[in-house]
Amino acid sequence: MAVVLSCSAVSKQFGTAPLFQNLTFSLHDGQRIGLTGPNGAGKSTLMRILAGLEPPDEGVRSIRKGALAAFVSQDSFYPSNLSVRAVLEDGLRDLPPEEARLRMEVEASRAGFKELDVEAASLSGGWRKRLAIVAALVRRPAALLLDEPTNHLDIDGILWLEGVLRELDIATLLISHDRYFLERVTTHMAEISRLYPDGLYFAEGNYSKFLERREEFLIAQRKLQDSLATKVRREVEWLRRGPKARTTKSKARIDEAHRLIGELGEVAERNRTAAAAIALGASDRKTKRLIEVEGLAAAPGGPVLFENLDFALMAGTKLGLAGGNGSGKSTLLRILAGIDAPHRGNVRRAEFLRVVMLDQNRRLPDENVTLKQALSPDGDTVLYQGQPIHVAGWARRFLFTAEQLVQPVRQLSGGERARVLLANLMLQPADVLFLDEPTNDLDIPTLEVLEENLLEFPGALVLVTHDRYLLDRVASAVLALEGDGRWGVYAEYQQWEEERAARGKPAAPSKPARAQEPAAPASAKKKLSYMEQREWDGMESKILAAEDELSAAKTKVEDPAVFTDPAKAAAATTRLDLAQAAVEALYARWAELEATVQSGSEK
Repeated sequence: MAVVLSCSAVSKQFGTAPLFQNLTFSLHDGQRIGLTGPNGAGKSTLMRILAGLEPPDEGVRSIRKGALAAFVSQDSFYPSNLSVRAVLEDGLRDLPPEEARLRMEVEASRAGFKELDVEAASLSGGWRKRLAIVAALVRRPAALLLDEPTNHLDIDGILWLEGVLRELDIATLLISHDRYFLERVTTHMAEISRLYPDGLYFAEGNYSKFLERREEFLIAQRKLQDSLATKVRREVEWLRRGPKARTTKSKARIDEAHRLIGELGEVAERNRTAAAAIALGASDRKTKRLIEVEGLAAAPGGPVLFENLDFALMAGTKLGLAGGNGSGKSTLLRILAGIDAPHRGNVRRAEFLRVVMLDQNRRLPDENVTLKQALSPDGDTVLYQGQPIHVAGWARRFLFTAEQLVQPVRQLSGGERARVLLANLMLQPADVLFLDEPTNDLDIPTLEVLEENLLEFPGALVLVTHDRYLLDRVASAVLALEGDGRWGVYAEYQQWEEERAARGKPAAPSKPARAQEPAAPASAKKKLSYMEQREWDGMESKILAAEDELSAAKTKVEDPAVFTDPAKAAAATTRLDLAQAAVEALYARWAELEATVQSGSEK
């Protein structure tokens, strides 16, 4: 495969510390490379250098002659009075008008845009992100560079983007911390980190393959460190005996001893890893029943988003909220937290309930203050779980260096700012945590620490996230809002996705037929597509798993203890209905695929 875009021996530095040095990277035709790394390692900076938007301090960026690289940044903002049509037309100026119109309409339709004359700035964050991606795609780039493309997208939007990227045959580089997204989309993975001798580790395969190969590499690095430590001990003992560098042999051994000591130091420094020390504060409340919701409905200035909503939040409940953009997830959080009033219904909260909320539009009060002032505005110490901690030690828990304490917050990366907000969140003891998209901008190591702490949090948790891995790992139940008044309670996210498939709700906008593509003749021979063949091959195991779930759901419904709690009874009954529907849908799909196979074999 030919190289489309590359950089050679590039270095970049902000302030006193370099982001990366002598970094070499290349993107080839057909590759879909996922780029990960710790917050502040320079992922976005490297992508901007590759996009030609930022010069390196040293090194060279190259792009194939005649090739176009399209870049989509983390945030998508548009000036007022600029329509969706105008945004898309901007990238098609060099095309004949009719070809530009056709390309724009096809790509916009595939992305789900039905009206092109609406104001782009009026769109939700998720639809602005879709628009930015479509505006890049209409240009037919040879290289597509996406910085956190799943930020602000709802689950339908993420599934749409997964389908688009798998279908495209162009070189793609994407920065993402969405592990399911990386698993499903990437053909190669790269991690930028000081862990690696060259500053970058590259591996063929998707995210799970990358994890396996990285672990093998890190084990080899630890073995190298042990081997070097043994050699260095032996050489240090020899040096302590005071050898005279009178012979060429002795001088060479002394030089080699110093080289080994230096190499051991470099390897040990690379192998020294750290993770943010997140520990969410909980109160000592003994009350078990914290919030009760009865007949809740919300219609903020328009159609009803949900109605007749009943559930209870107990200590230890970890409820995930799922649904598309605009379905009412953030609205429900704000009602539960007492910020907004419901349209109908009641919310009863335990007396003196301590609620902590992390809003998805979180911003630090003043980004011109230093990191030290953001972490500890009232002095040099913070009070955590009743104990004073110096701000420098508190900063270290979140992987900030002493030098960064005097750095303005505006110079921090998005992930580092997210860690500042989490640090402030930890200082507030809570009975109930409301987290609205807490994973935005967090790197994967920090996400893993956050997951562990959410699992251990003894209070109630309500979590809004489009990170399907986090939802599966943390949530003990999922409340899915459809945005049209309907809602349902599910044992896990996958169950909701299967139920939607069973009732025929598409996971993403369907692909319209192109005007230039003639319809296939009726007599054409039928056969399974590649994806249908994969679906057919795995159908038996899916049915067996669905039948196991149905059996477990029946057992749960038959348990008398379940019906002492109305919320548990409702969840168990819903689970049974959905499990039955999922089994029936799988058998129906199996029959469709089998009919296609038989039809193809007869012809």
